[in-house]
Amino acid sequence: MAKGAPIDLHGKRILVTGAARGIGADVSRALARRGAKIALVGLEPELLCEVAAGCGPDSKAFEADVTDRDALEAAVEAAAAHLGGIDVVIANAGVAAIGTVRTIDPVAFERTIDVNLIGVWRTVRAALPHLIASRGYVLSVASLAAIAHAPGMASYAASKAGVEAFCNALRVEVGPSGVDVGVAYFSWIDTDIVRGPEAHPAFRFFRSKLKGPMGRTYPLEDAVDARVAGVESRARTVVAPGWIRALLALRSIVPLVTERDSRSWAPEMVRIAESEVERVGAEEASIPDGPAATGIKAG
Repeated sequence: MAKGAPIDLHGKRILVTGAARGIGADVSRALARRGAKIALVGLEPELLCEVAAGCGPDSKAFEADVTDRDALEAAVEAAAAHLGGIDVVIANAGVAAIGTVRTIDPVAFERTIDVNLIGVWRTVRAALPHLIASRGYVLSVASLAAIAHAPGMASYAASKAGVEAFCNALRVEVGPSGVDVGVAYFSWIDTDIVRGPEAHPAFRFFRSKLKGPMGRTYPLEDAVDARVAGVESRARTVVAPGWIRALLALRSIVPLVTERDSRSWAPEMVRIAESEVERVGAEEASIPDGPAATGIKAG
């Protein structure tokens, strides 16, 4: 096959975590329409099974929390048995918490790291023997937050920067075995994980200060299409929207620009965040509303 030619996804065995809703659900459907067989792993079993049913008779749902190593390993093994192996893993499960380092609820902070970073490690570790056997592909989800670190989002930024670093090290380790590793970087995508925090006054204030394309929320389809194209090309880097590639090229200056631009409004955001803690308590103030918070609140 010529370099750069898209891979035929028909019959490919793909495992997706966090597949009950949002990007995970829609990318599962999109890959199934291209003939892939999907193992959907996540919480919310009724939604998960509904998505799996829409992905065709060869696809199946497996309930597991990525913070539960034993349950996740069992789900991966069951998925591999059902599919006859695993060709692609999309480590998609993620949550977000809002608040300053001084006032955020410690459980919410640590849960964000556990789901977003350690959950990726658990997923990849469990699936790696199958990926080596198939000379497969891993696509893990970082974020624009991996390179632009905003106040009030320390746990999320740390988790996503960690995903990027983890994947960069993994790529070198497994390359000789024929396994490719990609990292997805997205801006604000119209999903629960973005809509939920909009209820938090400090988050709304922060979003109001973002300028130009960085302040926009982009359609879910942008991220879905980018991921499907990334799987088809076994891409090292997947972005949505496209301007993120320029930021990746200029990444050494992005944190400096982010810090400079936020100095004028960060004190007010901190005041708002801390006032919210005083109003409703650290636990409630740290966890976004909406379905994306289900994993944190259940944990």
